[in-house]
Amino acid sequence: MSDVRNDWTKEEILAIYNKPLMELLHEASTMHRKYHDPNTVQVSTLISIKTGGCSEDCGYCPQAARYHTDIDGNDLMTVNMVKAQALRARESGSSRVCMGASWRNVKDGPEFDQVLEMVRTINKLDMEVCCTLGMVTENQAKRLAEAGLYAYNHNIDTSEDYYDDVISTRAFKDRIDTIENVRKTNVTVCSGGIIGMGESLEDRAGMLETLTRFSPHPESVPINALVAVEGTPLEDQPPVNIFEMVRMVATARIVLPESQVRLSAGRTQMSREGQAMCFYAGANSIFAGDKLLTTPNPDINEDMKMFEELGLNPQKAFYKHEQRESVAAEESKLEALGEKPKWTRPDHKIERNEQKKKEAIAIRRK
Repeated sequence: MSDVRNDWTKEEILAIYNKPLMELLHEASTMHRKYHDPNTVQVSTLISIKTGGCSEDCGYCPQAARYHTDIDGNDLMTVNMVKAQALRARESGSSRVCMGASWRNVKDGPEFDQVLEMVRTINKLDMEVCCTLGMVTENQAKRLAEAGLYAYNHNIDTSEDYYDDVISTRAFKDRIDTIENVRKTNVTVCSGGIIGMGESLEDRAGMLETLTRFSPHPESVPINALVAVEGTPLEDQPPVNIFEMVRMVATARIVLPESQVRLSAGRTQMSREGQAMCFYAGANSIFAGDKLLTTPNPDINEDMKMFEELGLNPQKAFYKHEQRESVAAEESKLEALGEKPKWTRPDHKIERNEQKKKEAIAIRRK
């Protein structure tokens, strides 16, 4: 039987997750070495090109406008500002820049045109360029691909069963549809989720089951540990135990053998020893830099020291997939369609999200 499967069941994945830890680590490490160089880790830098003011109610996110989290919002950055940060990231050892905007979905117009120019600019720096901009239509995905986009990130966050306990302003299907729109281009897919939001082990297995259903599997799978931010509905969630993170990484490696498993948010809560276990379990990608959009992240110099101690090497750009060609704006064969897609707005309410919204309103009225 092939290692790469699209028919994993939740029960099979849960059985893997619950194996004795040493047995699980051995199996995951063996799979990792079969498909990847165990001493190479892809390093990405995440740039928040537009921060705060998001209309969504994601229970984990400090950028949601409805919560009071003391996040300083900013308008869309200029192309030159993004280029300067990308150059610093390249000098520090990053091979990929991921640009994040706190949008519900992409809207055709001057701001999206500006993002397309950012994509062209970073691609010309011989860096992989990734975007996470919310939901996209097929035409918008094609325009990003034409500009030279290497990857698009759109996490499914959790299992379909638990999703409605975290987010009420967009449907799980919208996330699937966005990924499928990206798949209609040559852009690679980056999609994973978050653990530590109060979900069950069955939900963690369910999230991985959904990711394995994609054909092909996502090329990059971020595994995030919740960073509980004061003012968000999930502020009181306890930190994720390191062994839970190791188990999640190892299980992802086994059921998604060809994907790059990204050790993402929550690394500041992990010791070097804990991170080393994650690398051994199959993590081979990290975000570097002092922030992941708005939450803390280890300093890049500390990461490079850790790499040196562990004998790890940063992965070169375009190691997995060839560089995309950028088509200049004036030579584009694609036009903005002025689309107004009817992305879902579910009608259910999440009590803890509504409570935090009320508290935020009260604080702002003082």
